[in-house]
Amino acid sequence: MSKQAIRWAVAAAALAVCILAVVFVIWGGEQRGDAGEPVGSSAASISLSAWVTDWQWEAGAEDLQLLGSQLESVRFFAAYYDASDALHFTPAFAEGLPRVRETAVEAGIHGMLLTIVNDYFHDGGVIVQKDPGLVSRLISSEESRSRHIEEIAATAVRYGFSGVEIDYEKVQPTDWSRLSRFYKELYERLRKEGLSLRVVLEPGADLDAMRLPEGSSYVMMAYNLYGGHSGPGPKADHELIRKLAGKLNGLPGEHELALATGGFAWSEDGSVVAVTEKRAGELAELSADDPKRDPDSGALFFEYNDEQGAKHTVWYADGITLAGWIKQAEAAGISDIVLWRLGELDPETLRILAEESSGWHEAGDEGM
Repeated sequence: MSKQAIRWAVAAAALAVCILAVVFVIWGGEQRGDAGEPVGSSAASISLSAWVTDWQWEAGAEDLQLLGSQLESVRFFAAYYDASDALHFTPAFAEGLPRVRETAVEAGIHGMLLTIVNDYFHDGGVIVQKDPGLVSRLISSEESRSRHIEEIAATAVRYGFSGVEIDYEKVQPTDWSRLSRFYKELYERLRKEGLSLRVVLEPGADLDAMRLPEGSSYVMMAYNLYGGHSGPGPKADHELIRKLAGKLNGLPGEHELALATGGFAWSEDGSVVAVTEKRAGELAELSADDPKRDPDSGALFFEYNDEQGAKHTVWYADGITLAGWIKQAEAAGISDIVLWRLGELDPETLRILAEESSGWHEAGDEGM
């Protein structure tokens, strides 16, 4: 081959390499988003948080330790009200808070919120759950709202929380406008302390009538489709999750969908009890058949007879159920998920949840 031919061959090879490089860059850019993650990658966009309750903080802390750094934040469900309408904490709060916080910090989780619910502790320990009258009194006037807001802010600062979550349920429709004003004023007050605000919403809430304000993050409860108020069935199904995700997408601020672990056991005498995943697994050992999976929800169900011969029906969620619900939520535009709640989850469920959220943390690390 002549020198001229060699030079032409080298030039042609170099041109071919350049063309391939350009094609590769263009193709790679089309397949990846701005953060360098593949477009449509479900794991890369999931943000997972969870509640730990004061009455089950030890089991919750164990799950928290196993789930570890896959969580963005932890919410300590632990603040109620006493007979004077002041914030009330059970002895388990003082015992559990240091341990739960230590476990979270060791796992690299630095976001910890205080969840406040309108459960009313009367003298003598009697509890009224989700008391609408309590909420009415707390937000009835500018003076009562201001006093309430200052107590919440001072409490969050005193105990070192990074934010507050308000879970006021069964609120009377006549209080919705005042409640929205309360959320707005509380958000502005907490922001002065560098704290965040999240608001939990019931599935049946009339969001159009409430006219929720900007600033807060909103958490929609996507569970209790079946429960103590009904006959047997799953806590949620795919249709419910898609429907509630759609409602949530119409709200201002950031959005989170709350999914529930565990399930319920219905007895033929009409009684209903909540069960954790661990307890459901124990009861499944009494069944003559293996649990079946419901195609519309992904939940497991089975029947068993107790020692007295009474029949019980159990529905509950395992890791496969939760992963399916998360994918339904993400397909509907919601990728921030909160689990109600940690405590007595199966190790396989924790592994599946960690796998669902691991991509989010890998992507998030790049921007830290």
